[in-house]
This record gives sequence, C-alpha cells and structure tokens, in this order.
Amino acid sequence: MAARISGVTIPSEKQVQIALTYVYGIGPKSAADIVAEAKVEPTVRVRDLNDAEVSRIQDVINNKYTVEGELQRIVSGNIKRLKDIGAYRGLRHKANLPAHGQRTDPAPVGQGQRGAEHPLAAERRARPGGLVRLAGHRILPGGL
Repeated sequence: MAARISGVTIPSEKQVQIALTYVYGIGPKSAADIVAEAKVEPTVRVRDLNDAEVSRIQDVINNKYTVEGELQRIVSGNIKRLKDIGAYRGLRHKANLPAHGQRTDPAPVGQGQRGAEHPLAAERRARPGGLVRLAGHRILPGGL
C-alpha cells in the first residue's frame, strides 16, 4: 500500500528510512530518528507497513517535527523578513544571487543571468551535423 505521510505519498517500493526523506523537512538523520522512535524496522519496505506502523510514524512526525507546508511558510517568512529589513542576505535573495558567500565571478548564476543567447544559436541547433547556410551569413558548421 502507498502510505501518505504529512500529505506526501511516499514511494511504496523503497525502504521506510529512505522513503521518509521524500517529505520536505526530513533528511536521512531525521528519518533514522523517526523510525527508531516509532519502533519500525528501517529496512522494511513501505508497502509492507501496516496501518499501525504508519500511524506511529505520522504521530512522531506531528509531535516533534515541522515539515512540508508549515516549514516552507516559516522559511519563506524568514527570507521575507531579511528582505524587509534590508539585510545583506535579504538583498542577495532579492537579486537572486547566492547568499552564503559563494563566488559568482567564474560563471553566471541562476535562471535569466546567463546573458543573451548568441543570435545564430537557435538556427544552428535546427540542423545538427550538417553545414547551415543562413541568409546573409557565411556557411557555418551545424554542430556548433
């Protein structure tokens, strides 16, 4: 049976300890702690869990962890607060740049910051392999 935990349908063919990491906010360490506290064998497959085991896992998560939508609201609220107070990290988030000190010089970062595409690139991709004759342009190798 496919188990639904914290609003997420976790994959039934995986081991419980691995499948729990599909829930936002639960990593490998938290998943191991959850199955230990729920007294569930970590290597058992999700499809082999009974309803009692699933409900024990769900109870542990509900009582001790902030996951999924609630966690995402907290994180986005923290980022919004940083932006509102004008903190350096908030400005980096506003500009869609790395906020944790990574270098940005060697390569463009993020969607839309890669620069303008070469004007002939789309036409070159249209016919890979052969020579492409473009109106008003020299003959170019198509594989470029």
